[in-house]
Amino acid sequence: MDIERLIQELTVEEKAALVSGTDAFYTNPIPRVGIPALSMSDGPHGLRKQIGNFDNGVTESEPATSFPTAVTTASGWNPENTRKMGEAIAEECRYYGVHTLLGPGINIKRNPLCGRNFEYFSEDPLLAGVMGAAEVEGVQSKGVGVSVKHFALNNSENFRYMGNSIASENTMRRLYLKPFEYIVKHARPATVMCAYNQVNGTFCSEHKWLLTDVLRREWGFDGVVMSDWGAVHDRVAGIKAGLDLEMPGDTAICRRWILDGIANGSLSMDKLDAACRNILNWIEKYVKPADPTPVDWDAHHALAAEIAADCAVLLKNDGVLPLKGTEKLHITCELFENMRYQGAGSSMINPARLTTPKEAFDARDVRIHSMEDCDVILYFGGLTDEYESEGCDRENMRLPQKQLKEIDALCATGKPVVVVLFGGSPVELPFCDRVSAILNMYLPGQNGGTAVYELLFGIKNPSGKLAETWPMRYEDVPSHETFGRSINEVYAEGTEVGYRYYQKHNIPVRFPFGFGLSYTTFEKSEWTKVGEVWEQTITNTGDRVGGEVAELFLDGELAGFQKVYLKPGESATVRIVPEPKDETVYPDELVVTPEPPRLPVTIESRFTDLNQTFMGRILYNAVLSVVKKNMKQAKKLPEGPERDNAIKGAFFMKRVVDSNSPRSLSMCAGRQMPYNFAQGFAELTNGHLFKGIRCFLKKIDVPKLPKEEQK
Repeated sequence: MDIERLIQELTVEEKAALVSGTDAFYTNPIPRVGIPALSMSDGPHGLRKQIGNFDNGVTESEPATSFPTAVTTASGWNPENTRKMGEAIAEECRYYGVHTLLGPGINIKRNPLCGRNFEYFSEDPLLAGVMGAAEVEGVQSKGVGVSVKHFALNNSENFRYMGNSIASENTMRRLYLKPFEYIVKHARPATVMCAYNQVNGTFCSEHKWLLTDVLRREWGFDGVVMSDWGAVHDRVAGIKAGLDLEMPGDTAICRRWILDGIANGSLSMDKLDAACRNILNWIEKYVKPADPTPVDWDAHHALAAEIAADCAVLLKNDGVLPLKGTEKLHITCELFENMRYQGAGSSMINPARLTTPKEAFDARDVRIHSMEDCDVILYFGGLTDEYESEGCDRENMRLPQKQLKEIDALCATGKPVVVVLFGGSPVELPFCDRVSAILNMYLPGQNGGTAVYELLFGIKNPSGKLAETWPMRYEDVPSHETFGRSINEVYAEGTEVGYRYYQKHNIPVRFPFGFGLSYTTFEKSEWTKVGEVWEQTITNTGDRVGGEVAELFLDGELAGFQKVYLKPGESATVRIVPEPKDETVYPDELVVTPEPPRLPVTIESRFTDLNQTFMGRILYNAVLSVVKKNMKQAKKLPEGPERDNAIKGAFFMKRVVDSNSPRSLSMCAGRQMPYNFAQGFAELTNGHLFKGIRCFLKKIDVPKLPKEEQK
C-alpha cells in the first residue's frame, strides 16, 4: 500500500469517512482506491465478536474462550499468564477475521467501588504496566492489534460519560499515566483508546496535552488514537488534538463538522491527513484474511483453568485446606452451580465451554452430604452481576446481605467453614475471624470450576498475591466520602492510593497489597544490591511444589517483582533491575471548577437528569422501555447460560443508559439517534416544544459513504 499516494488521491469526503467508524466495529472501507475495512471486537480477557445487533449483549456473539479477567490475572504476578492468554485470544481473533482486540484495560484502581475494576489490573502502576504489556505482546505477536484503554483517569463509572477527573500533573504523572507509558514504551501497541471523561475540564477525546504532547511527543507513540464508543464531542477539536478515529461512527454530524472545517479553514488538511496516515498504517499492518486453521478450543479451555489456578489467592487457612478427599462435605450457595466467571458489560463473552464448580465436582464423583452429616462446609459466595457491573459504581463494599446471614448461620454450627469467593473487587469480610479458610477466585473465566476443584483438593497449590489492598471497611478508603457522587471527581488524595495510603498513615487493612498464602512455606533472604541489580533468594521450606513472588519495594513503592516456582527444598535467586526513576518535579496543584447546574438540561447532562421535568420523564421512559423489553425477553428464555447472559446484557444496558448523556447516546447510536435528536431531547426536556420539534425535523446533509457510493 502506497500510503502517501493514497492520501493525495483520496477526496476530502473519503478522508472524512476514513477517520470515522462504521457498523459499530469497523473502519470505513474506500472501495474506489482499494482500502479495506478493519475489524475490531471487544476484549480484553476474551473475544466478543458481535454477530447480531449492536446491543452489548452476548447472545448474538460468536463462541470464544472466556479467560480470567484482569483482576484475576494481575493476582498471578506472572506476566507469562497474560502473554499466553493474549496469544490464545489472538488465535481466536484470526479465526473470526478480527484485526484488533479492544483491550487490555489498564486504569488504576483508585477506589474499590468502581464498577469496572474487574477489567483493570491493579492499584499499582508498575504491576498494571507489566501485566498489560505482556498481554499486548502476546496478542500482537500473532499479527492482531490491540487497543490499550481507557486513556486516561477513567477510574469511576457513575459519571463516566461526562465526569471531570480533577487531578494535579504530579498525581497523573506518578500514578495514573504510568501504566500507559510503560506499555507504549515496552510493547508498542497498535492503538490507544481515549476515555469518555474530562481531565481538568477538557474531554479526553479533544485533550491535546494527553493525546499529542504526552502520548506522541514524549512517549513516542506512533499508532492510532481512537475514541471510546460515543466519546466524541467536537470532532474537529478532536482531530486537532490528536484523535484519529471516531467510534463507533456512522454519525453524520461528525463528517459534516469535518467537511465544514476543511471548507472554512478551521481544520487544516495536514491535520486530517495525519489522522488518515495513522489509520492507513494500521490497516496495512493488521488487515489480513481470516485464518481457517481451527481453534484448539480444548487447549484454550485448559489454559483458562491453568491461569485461574495460578492466580487464585488463599486469604485464610487454619489448616483445613487442602482437602484430603476423605472429608464429608456439605456445599451451599448458588455460585457453586451458577459460578460468576466474568464481569458484566461490554466485555461479556459467549463462552465456548463452561465448567462450573458443580460440574467439576460431579465429574470427579465428589459426594455432597447434608448439614446433619458433614465434616466441612464449603460456601460458594461473592458478588453477583446486580452488585457489580460496567456502567455504574457499587453502592457499598459489602457482600449481599443474604450471603452474610447464611455464613453467620453456618459459622454457628461450629463446623469448619471454607468460603470460596467470586467477584471483581474487594469486599468487607465481617466473618473473617470465624471461618476456617477463604479462597478468593475473583472472576476465573469459563473453566474456573476446574481450578476451584484442583485448588481445594491440593492438586494445585494457591500462589496468587493480591494486586490491590483489601480494606477492613469502606470508610478506610481515602476517597470514600466523595467517590462516584458527582460530575467533578476530585483526586484530592493525590498519589496516596491503595497501599501507599494505608502504609503512610498506619491504617490496618484486612489483607495488604501483595498478600497471599500457600500450602507450602518459603523463606526469603534480605534484598541485596550489586551494582544496579537487586537480588533475593527464595527457598521452598515446605513439602509441596509452590509459587512465590519476590516483591521489591523502594521508597515505599513497588519497584520490581518476579514469580518463581520451586520444589520442596529448592532455592532460586531473583535478580531485578528497577525501572529508571523519574526525578522530574511536576506541579501538584488542584484547580477545582464549579459543577454545571442540573437545569437547564443540555446534551451533556446525565440521562437521569431528564427526569427533572414532565416532558423529560416521558422521553426517559420511552428510551428505557426498550431496555425493559429486552429484560422481559431475556427472562422468558429457558434456564441456562444464554438466559443468564441475556439478563446480564439487559442489566448493563439499563446502567449504560442511566449514566449516559443525550450527546453520547447519539454518538453511539449513529443513524438510529442522530445528533439533532439529542438536541431535541434537551430542548423538549427544558419545555421548548417548538425548538425541540425543529431539532427533530432538522436534517444533517452529508455525502453517501464510499461503500454506499460503490453500490
